[in-house]
Amino acid sequence: MALLIRSLACTYYDGYRIPPHRHDWAQLIYAASGVMRVATPDALWIVPPTRAVWAPAGVAHEIFAKGDFAMRTLYLEPGLAAAMPEHVYAVDVSPLLRELILHVVGIGMLEAGDPVQARLASVVADQLAIAGALPLSLPLPSDPRAVRLAARLREDPACDLELEALARDAGASARTVQRLFLGETGLRFAEWRQRLRLLHGASLLGTGASVTEAGLDAGYAGTSAFVAAFRRQFGVTPARLRRK
Repeated sequence: MALLIRSLACTYYDGYRIPPHRHDWAQLIYAASGVMRVATPDALWIVPPTRAVWAPAGVAHEIFAKGDFAMRTLYLEPGLAAAMPEHVYAVDVSPLLRELILHVVGIGMLEAGDPVQARLASVVADQLAIAGALPLSLPLPSDPRAVRLAARLREDPACDLELEALARDAGASARTVQRLFLGETGLRFAEWRQRLRLLHGASLLGTGASVTEAGLDAGYAGTSAFVAAFRRQFGVTPARLRRK
């Protein structure tokens, strides 16, 4: 029996971690509810409900649940996934693609020998190919000093320490930290820090927090500043993301 798509449906509790692993088939990881964090050695994706992450075959990744997380996963055989990008990215799931994912999960698997299922698999692949990418990734540094600093801020995105103090605690100068972040993540430190805060805010919105609560917990002194920065980063307001 030749399979085109396999599926998996699981629900994980808040804080659950799926350790680093990789698959022989490409994986579409859909957050039916709750928020997931998908991490590779060089980047982190924080994905609100009704969005997904594409993980190509052979790419090591780990998954964290933020809140109770309902995961719906499709595994695509190599030929079906051949037209897809060979890097991890966040997928903007259209209403049609969402229904296709849930329908395939309901079936369990799609066989190449069944003409109806083969056509359905082709539609899934076509919809994935035209789905947009979302700016939900945070590139991660690799230098041990920058890694320590990044880990500290990931633990407490609202931390208000200045760069000089953070750098000193990490065993580097502020200038060195600036150079490391720009060279290893492509972002200036201030840009990286703001993206971390906004992604943290987006994850809180995905678990039901209000816009005000999300902004304060992400380190913004006022809601208006959070909303403005959020719109610049994601192209939508926090309220719209929360409704979706």
